[in-house]
Amino acid sequence: MNISMRLNLLILFSLTTLVLYGQDISEQKFNQEIVTQYTSTDGSILGSIHRIIMDKGRPIAFSESQAYVFKNGTWTKDFSGLTMATQQAIDGNKSEKVLSSVVYGKQLVVGTETGLYFQTNGKRRPIYPADTNYSWAPRQVSALTVDSFGDLWFGSQDGIGKLSKGVWTLFTGKQGLPYNQFTCAASGADGSVWFGTQKGVIVVRNNHFSYKSSRRWLPDDRVQDIVVDPNGNAFIATAGGIAQISPTPMTLEEKAHYFTNQVETRHNRMGFIAHSELTKQFDLTTSRLAISDNDGKYTAMYGAAQAFRYAVTGDPVAKELADRSFKACKWLSDITPEPGFPARVIIPTDWHEPVNEQYSREFNKKRQETDPQWKDIYPRFPLSKDGKYRYKCDTSSDELAGHFFFYGIYYDLVAKTVEEKMEVKAVVADMMDHLLRHGYKLVDYDGKVTRWGDFSPEYFHSVYGYDQRGLNSMMMLSFLNVAKHVTGNAKYEQESALLRNKHNYHIFALHPKEYFPSGNVVPWDNNLCLMSMYGLLRYESDPALILMYRQALETAWLHMSKQKNSFWDTIYEALAKNFGKQVDEKLFVRTDLFPENHLYAPSVVREHYKPRNHTPFILENLQKMPLDLIGYSMPNTHRLDIIKDPTPGTDSEKGWGHDGYALPLDERGHVRQDRDSFDLNLSEGDGWSEHEGTFYLLPYYMARYHHLLR
Repeated sequence: MNISMRLNLLILFSLTTLVLYGQDISEQKFNQEIVTQYTSTDGSILGSIHRIIMDKGRPIAFSESQAYVFKNGTWTKDFSGLTMATQQAIDGNKSEKVLSSVVYGKQLVVGTETGLYFQTNGKRRPIYPADTNYSWAPRQVSALTVDSFGDLWFGSQDGIGKLSKGVWTLFTGKQGLPYNQFTCAASGADGSVWFGTQKGVIVVRNNHFSYKSSRRWLPDDRVQDIVVDPNGNAFIATAGGIAQISPTPMTLEEKAHYFTNQVETRHNRMGFIAHSELTKQFDLTTSRLAISDNDGKYTAMYGAAQAFRYAVTGDPVAKELADRSFKACKWLSDITPEPGFPARVIIPTDWHEPVNEQYSREFNKKRQETDPQWKDIYPRFPLSKDGKYRYKCDTSSDELAGHFFFYGIYYDLVAKTVEEKMEVKAVVADMMDHLLRHGYKLVDYDGKVTRWGDFSPEYFHSVYGYDQRGLNSMMMLSFLNVAKHVTGNAKYEQESALLRNKHNYHIFALHPKEYFPSGNVVPWDNNLCLMSMYGLLRYESDPALILMYRQALETAWLHMSKQKNSFWDTIYEALAKNFGKQVDEKLFVRTDLFPENHLYAPSVVREHYKPRNHTPFILENLQKMPLDLIGYSMPNTHRLDIIKDPTPGTDSEKGWGHDGYALPLDERGHVRQDRDSFDLNLSEGDGWSEHEGTFYLLPYYMARYHHLLR
């Protein structure tokens, strides 16, 4: 059978795992939802499914003209076993007058376009739900069900209502309801309530709402019926086929093994890690290796993940993968003619894309009409010296941030022998010396600085570079700290002192990234900032500088603290906790720190002694990250539970939930952890690409290494 039926594996956040907070939870089970879609693509379901019921423990679905029975994991056309009840279900139980109905206690409750009613002997008595917030005469009551606790639920244009022991609770967007155009409802044995809508499925557990829409979850967003079997498997009838959502126990470590296999199977190109392309939309069997602008950074992040894994588990496979990642990153520097200059990408000469034709001289000139700083360099993919490969030039600060982040971690946690450590020292020294030799610039084979590789004082005092000086100053100081730590060469500390004393780089670093206006703010700068902060703070020994850098960390963190990003949360908390440890060790109890302002050091210690993030968000994000890393389009601007960003100059497609935090990870279109979680309409490839599992592996193993999942 040609299986184009997609298996989407996604996370259902289990509140029970939060009870385990305070323990090592890497082997604790949580419920992961596995989504299987049955559509006309694989021939199992033809057309729109209007009705779905449970009969004798088996789901039966009905299209306009056909019945389907679910047997042994597949849907088949079958009339022989249908009972009279199932035959009658083809006509449904709805009419123009009755949109929904359910037996509650011993009474029939019906929903219509005009209201909600108790119905006895054909007579209707209106129901007017009210709680401390709302009083409704509900309209368009299209969904009714009774949950496993015996509580009555309805869905209407006004919102969702719940009647429990005679007390109403009403929900609108302010209470977390995502949408209110209901079509149906069903209940699960675990107390969950499932509402179908014209744009997806809403699941309610313990009065908490989750929202499932787009091809990540459903063949079509218009939901027409739902049933839930005793094991918690939900079968959802849509205009495009059937989705089966099944809860499956999984541990964080099992998930990590899944993602390692995913990376190695579909995202490893000669040791370089990047996303893949799908030649057929949504179909992983058509995956093809791709390149990115930042293969070095993404390979470095994968290598760092495996380094932390090795430090935590001692698994020799993790060391092999970290070693391979190091060699791949080193190769990026070795292949270029300029010592210490790392390429962005390496590909064989028979690569399937015409890479240099894409970046012709004509293209460059045209690009400069709208982007004057675009670099006109050709070829952008020069040949290697041996003629077997091409490498991409015009390397950016993104790449440097990844390399230096990884090299420090690899040196500390993985490199054990003298030979291994010497190899790290050599590549770090080469890269750092390149920057120093060229006046704190990345200089390409044409002898000119790259577009995003300028860390010089002159650049920071220009109209083109003023907005980069906070981030790039901090990054340069971080690179020097890593180089000092890895090589042991005192010249890097001397160079750092020169940049601080003569050019105030440490002062610029107090503002370590841009926050406003929105046109100057890009989410991947959060990655560059925190990855560089890691080396800056971990390898700094001067108490005065540590205090300043800790203040800078907090300033950067406040801007991203509501994004619920497990990678950013992990780096921040690891560094903040280490600062608290240094406070406990009395590192800052000195009278010579900032003598011109004796209150500065005590105030930083007092205000930043403890991290301010909410540690359980790391766990939540790791659990909610879908195993299906296909990039989907998931519009969220229609949702009722969001607040649009009111910041002047911000576009209308930015926003967050009523709690002030970003929407849950599995309800957003992007899965990469270097994106803006407040972007309500961001599409990560619209089903034409799959992204690498590094975005789970790195925060997971890093959090374990720093004991943040205990």
